[in-house]
Amino acid sequence: MTSNILNVGIIGQGRSGRNIHGAQLALMNERYRIAAVADGLEERRRRAEQEYGCRAYATYQEMVEAEKLDLVINASPSDLHFPITLDLLNRGLSVLCEKPLAKTPEEVDRLIEASERSGAVLAVFQQSRYMPAFVKLRQIIESGVLGRIVQIDFTNNHFGRRWDWQSLQENNGGNLLNTGPHPVDQALQLFGGDQLPQVVCVMDRANTFGDAEDYVKLLLRGPGRPTVDIEISSCSAYAREKFIVQGTCGGLRGNNGYLEWKYFKPEEAPEQKLIREPLFDANGEPAYCTEQLRWYEERWKPALPEGKNEFGYMTEQLYEMLYRTLGEGAPLEITPHQVRLQMAVMEECRRQNPQIYAQ
Repeated sequence: MTSNILNVGIIGQGRSGRNIHGAQLALMNERYRIAAVADGLEERRRRAEQEYGCRAYATYQEMVEAEKLDLVINASPSDLHFPITLDLLNRGLSVLCEKPLAKTPEEVDRLIEASERSGAVLAVFQQSRYMPAFVKLRQIIESGVLGRIVQIDFTNNHFGRRWDWQSLQENNGGNLLNTGPHPVDQALQLFGGDQLPQVVCVMDRANTFGDAEDYVKLLLRGPGRPTVDIEISSCSAYAREKFIVQGTCGGLRGNNGYLEWKYFKPEEAPEQKLIREPLFDANGEPAYCTEQLRWYEERWKPALPEGKNEFGYMTEQLYEMLYRTLGEGAPLEITPHQVRLQMAVMEECRRQNPQIYAQ
């Protein structure tokens, strides 16, 4: 480590390694320095040398053996996340791994054990934890204005056909592992606790040309917890709200660009008691059970720093968090144990859908 700047090696220079991680780290040169990259394609290596002023290697093994690195970013294809991360941790190297970290909770256990044995940090790129709308949604729920939360909906829907490597099970593809880590992470944060919820899951193949699912309906339930409904669909032609919250005193709806919520204050509500006999109005006519509540309505829109889009902001926040861990010794805010719970949920989803995932 030079001064307080962390030397970083990036595995992969594709959509993730270059367009996400490389692009962000190049803006954070007071925190990080891209010292090296590894990529099997010569043209990508040449491009990285020009863009970052770093050294480039054909394999990650060559890179980590030749370089003194404070952090390695594993942006390899999804099915290589686990074996490469395990190798790096066993070498004593701290790792930020792209999602999905692994495929099973047992694989995550092996990574955690390797991290604890070597003392290297194991971090996961779950930047949606810092989504401004999600952060605000948590604040609203925790304020208590919506009362007890009964149900929370997370929707990640669009209409699209897919035929690339991420549509194949052998590559850890499919909507659950590709997109699912983000809403499942958010959902588990709001569900609360560190135990596996009751899981009900239906999966289907609708518009995919591969053998992995592209439709997921997932329910999380548990005593004293809200019911959480997660939908990740590639066959939804009409947009739905990304977030819907139902509570005993009100509700919320919205997406990345806005939230709106309404609620009443119990202390201002008319006093009521259970009446077992039929209800009648002032004229003696049969009446429906109604009352007038005073509703409070609020609205929020994100205010991002000038020149920063949402994805860049979330990525920056994750790297700031990781710098505090690696450079200052602060605890990770997104832990491997939390990600292990995600993997346990997803494993149960696959178990319940043998028509797609043969046991």
